[in-house]
Amino acid sequence: MIEGHAEFQSLYRERHGEAVLEFFGRAADYALMERGQLPDAASVQSFFEDCPPGCDPASSLKLACFDGQGAIIGIADMAFGFPEKSDAYIGLLLIDPGMRAQGIGRRFVRHLVREAQVRRCRRMLVAVLDVNTRGRSFWEREEFVLEKTFEPRDIGSKRHVLHRLIRPL
Repeated sequence: MIEGHAEFQSLYRERHGEAVLEFFGRAADYALMERGQLPDAASVQSFFEDCPPGCDPASSLKLACFDGQGAIIGIADMAFGFPEKSDAYIGLLLIDPGMRAQGIGRRFVRHLVREAQVRRCRRMLVAVLDVNTRGRSFWEREEFVLEKTFEPRDIGSKRHVLHRLIRPL
């Protein structure tokens, strides 16, 4: 079983790129829902390089949760300074489908909250796809509340309404 804080480790493209691609393959249900296409090497590049406007990718957290055999069972991406300077923005929190509903997401959120508090952030934000009702329920259980709904936008071959949820710190 996963124990303590050692389960969360920083990810680096040079060292973990292949493991992240393998993880994305196992968690392809999200990419199919979001983009309508399977994840590929470009998905890994985006995970490591993308961040919200005005944020520094080098200061973003790219984290993984590993199982006892060294396989990634969850990843997260959190940037700082968007949309406000004192905000932490969660760009992705994704758990291996075979490991969902086991408390890993909740522990990941607690870890991300601590990281945001260390950086003196005043709130955390996350955008949830309208079609991702299970994801939205998760975030609401984690004390995030609806702040704003955006006009539909194209993501890959799909069109989505996004809901931005916030959690004060």
